[in-house]
Amino acid sequence: MIDVESNADRSIRTVTIDRPGARNALTVAGLEALETAIEDAEEPVIYLRGRGGAFSAGADLEAVADLDGDSERAVEFARLGQHVARTIEDSPAVVVAGIDGPARGGGLELALACDVRVGTPDSTYGEPGVTFGLFGAWGGTVRLPRVLGEGDALEFALSGRAVDADAALHMGLISRINAEPRAVAEEIAENAPDALAVLKRRIRDDSERATQERLEARAFGDLVANHADDIDAVLE
Repeated sequence: MIDVESNADRSIRTVTIDRPGARNALTVAGLEALETAIEDAEEPVIYLRGRGGAFSAGADLEAVADLDGDSERAVEFARLGQHVARTIEDSPAVVVAGIDGPARGGGLELALACDVRVGTPDSTYGEPGVTFGLFGAWGGTVRLPRVLGEGDALEFALSGRAVDADAALHMGLISRINAEPRAVAEEIAENAPDALAVLKRRIRDDSERATQERLEARAFGDLVANHADDIDAVLE
């Protein structure tokens, strides 16, 4: 489900979410494998992508349905996704998201945890869970306002709408549009590794987030309990 490879000079680790038949949706096992792939990186740059014309649809809805409306299990699932996003954000490596096709829900939230987001012209972005009573809950309520500003974050999340690459660039969801996003990772990898690590650490130095994430996970757990039938209906 998660493929890892390094280039010849070991300056870039490529981490691929490899579940194209499910639009690279992530189960518990997939999240754990992704976390390991990030944690084990010794390369100064990580290039994160999805296989087969999608970045990631986020949480696997069948995995959410298997929670059987259990609020506490849903909180644990949300906390795992948040932990993986923090692992990405806190990695000493610069993490570049190469986004092709849809980045939805938790998939978008994992991209938001990356240091640089580059979308292809075919990339699209959205938080559609609100349409059936959920939201991504992998740190999106913390990072989305930070990236977009509170007003735009509220409109984007509450509407459940999807936006294309041009709109995402205008909003600030991505920093570049490039048909070959890996080229941006290669450009970054040409710089001094120690300088990259220091710059990331200083720019990423932010205020306390644990309380916000705990409240986000609890809200997700309550919604899973309240909308178990709606989740099942989406899968039918």
